[in-house]
Amino acid sequence: MEFTDDESPDYSLASPAAARDAHLPASCSGMRLDQALAREFPEFSRSRLKQWIEAGRVTVDGNTSDPKRKVWGGEHVLFTPELDPEVSSSLPEAIPLNVVFEDAHLFVIDKPAGLVVHPGAGNWGGTLLNALLALSPACAGLPRGGIVHRLDKETSGLMVVARTLEAQTSLVRQLQDHSVSRHYLAVVYGDVRTIGTVDAPVGRHRVQRTRMAVTPHGKPARTHYRPIRGGAGWTLVECRLDTGRTHQIRVHMESIKHPILGDPVYGPRAVAPALAARLAGFPRQALHARRLELVHPATGETLAWESPVPDDFAALLARLEAP
Repeated sequence: MEFTDDESPDYSLASPAAARDAHLPASCSGMRLDQALAREFPEFSRSRLKQWIEAGRVTVDGNTSDPKRKVWGGEHVLFTPELDPEVSSSLPEAIPLNVVFEDAHLFVIDKPAGLVVHPGAGNWGGTLLNALLALSPACAGLPRGGIVHRLDKETSGLMVVARTLEAQTSLVRQLQDHSVSRHYLAVVYGDVRTIGTVDAPVGRHRVQRTRMAVTPHGKPARTHYRPIRGGAGWTLVECRLDTGRTHQIRVHMESIKHPILGDPVYGPRAVAPALAARLAGFPRQALHARRLELVHPATGETLAWESPVPDDFAALLARLEAP
């Protein structure tokens, strides 16, 4: 899903909210309108452009149109991108962030446990988004503030954030193509002895709507796991994601009877007293996003970062491994 054309105008320096005004080149002849716009304005995803066309935000020769309309070249298109209202209503907050990589296109952030990524019910401030708006005000013009994937509040580790529309579109496509490599460390309940894969759809729990579950009506989800080391009643595993569904690792590991220790939603209902004593004082799920690998949206270079386990996770492992 890449769109390139030597005839397309250069919008790389345009403000995300600036009006887009162009005449479609002859090379778009025979395309659907949404296809042609995605080719001419690659900083926006085709689905987003389609939404704007359907909402009447795009005019063709002065008139609104349909995404399926055929174009033949020479048409005058005009639209103003719609800013994300949830982002534009959020306030910048000077919250310290551990930025492990930064250039004009990307931030890679090592998120601490306890930090909510995006505002929502009960967490309208003090989020990663609020911190990003203070760190880079231009993120206010991007969908979701440039955030392309999330970590749960109590999961620590690496996240990538886009700083431009072009970078965001590229990263979303990489995630859809499963070409972003994400590796996690998790301490799970029980003895995991073999490498395995959980390939099971994940969706809303049919009764408890705040939970996710393996369900035939969910979205496709695949998690690969391998044991690293373990002890009495626990195993440290590495999990690698092919997809990124809400709570995916937590749900998948629970589904094979190896829930993540410390998980207040999907964790084991009861553990042996000796194991419970070693878990005392660890108030979150033992899950850490330790490695991230992707293709840089501007340079095409493959980049990778690793995050050491945070102090609380290391202390938990030390207690579990103590004689």
